[in-house]
Amino acid sequence: MTSPDSHQLAHRMHEAFNTRDIAAADEIFAPDFYSHPLRGGLEALKAAWAAMVTAYPSARSVVEDILVDGDRVALRSTVYGFSADPDAAGGTLLEIFRVTEGRIAELWGSMDSQLPH
Repeated sequence: MTSPDSHQLAHRMHEAFNTRDIAAADEIFAPDFYSHPLRGGLEALKAAWAAMVTAYPSARSVVEDILVDGDRVALRSTVYGFSADPDAAGGTLLEIFRVTEGRIAELWGSMDSQLPH
């Protein structure tokens, strides 16, 4: 996968979340996808997305940076909609994923939350 394709895939993943197109995950993620934060595969990811948008209907992410190195993509995004003010930034999401055959095969992630505890 070329760098522009990896960039497009990263944006497509966040677009699917932002538009609540959970079914698009089947096209974005490899069948044997594994999420290290969720400790599960594609069904765990879709369940997590569905739970998140149910709990936070205004949740969305804005991609800030994408770096590509071979089959690895690093992404920094800002998340919104996790408080009473949907325009307040809720934190920074850092993700690294491995791309195989045009799909995300493996994902690592961490969020620096700015939400009140």
